[in-house]
Amino acid sequence: MTTYVISVPGTFTGGAGPDTRTELARALRPEDPHRTHLGTEEDLDVLTVNDDDTFTLRLTVDASSGPEAEREAKRIAASALSAVGLDESRAPLGPAAVTGIDSEG
Repeated sequence: MTTYVISVPGTFTGGAGPDTRTELARALRPEDPHRTHLGTEEDLDVLTVNDDDTFTLRLTVDASSGPEAEREAKRIAASALSAVGLDESRAPLGPAAVTGIDSEG
């Protein structure tokens, strides 16, 4: 297994206030990239939101391949969004991409 850092973009179409964003970051805490060498070195936050309500989730995923890690990251992201009351229509996700591979666990 390899630890991947995966970026998953999306858009808050109905907006997401500070409380929702805090809850989302908390829900994703176990996958926070700061627990990896790459995430710490690059100072990658689990949730970044832009002024236009687009966002990026950066998650760590243990998987045997990049495509498998991307699929798992999308599943984790969708689950966390659902847990804070945001469905696919209120926070559609774009394609996941490998941001990096952790060289030191």
